[in-house]
Amino acid sequence: MSTIVFFIFAIMAIAAAWGVVTSKNIVHSAFYLALSFAGVAVLYILMNADFIAAVQLLIYTGAVAIMVVFAVMLTLRGDICESNPESRGWIVGALVAASVFITIAVVVLTNADWRVLSTPWTGGGSAEDMSLLLLTQFMIPFEAAAVLLTVALAGAVILAKGVKESK
Repeated sequence: MSTIVFFIFAIMAIAAAWGVVTSKNIVHSAFYLALSFAGVAVLYILMNADFIAAVQLLIYTGAVAIMVVFAVMLTLRGDICESNPESRGWIVGALVAASVFITIAVVVLTNADWRVLSTPWTGGGSAEDMSLLLLTQFMIPFEAAAVLLTVALAGAVILAKGVKESK
């Protein structure tokens, strides 16, 4: 059953990512981005990475995607139906991205140490361990990221307000 759920949400995440790139409406692209993030969070849950899934939902789906929607809505000008122009060079970009991915995958797969562990790894990945690291050793970068996101959102609001006033 978990294999079926995996394939359903993997296909959903890939299809939503494709929708981000190919949608002509930029607001729809932002919503596809949130859907893709949510699909990846379900994949994390299937891998028993509950903390990473929660972070994926809260940070990416909840904060980043919604901030993109607000930024688009605050700075939107003109007709929304054609707000994301179609790129003519997407085939070249897709071929370059695919060749880079295949090259990296071949390098990683041929140079990786594929030994099987004699006993399963059992430590260091719980939510308690991560939260202790996040709130002790990595507290400064965590707070810096929070301040940076807050300043970015405030800057987007100020820029959008300035654009509206100049019309």
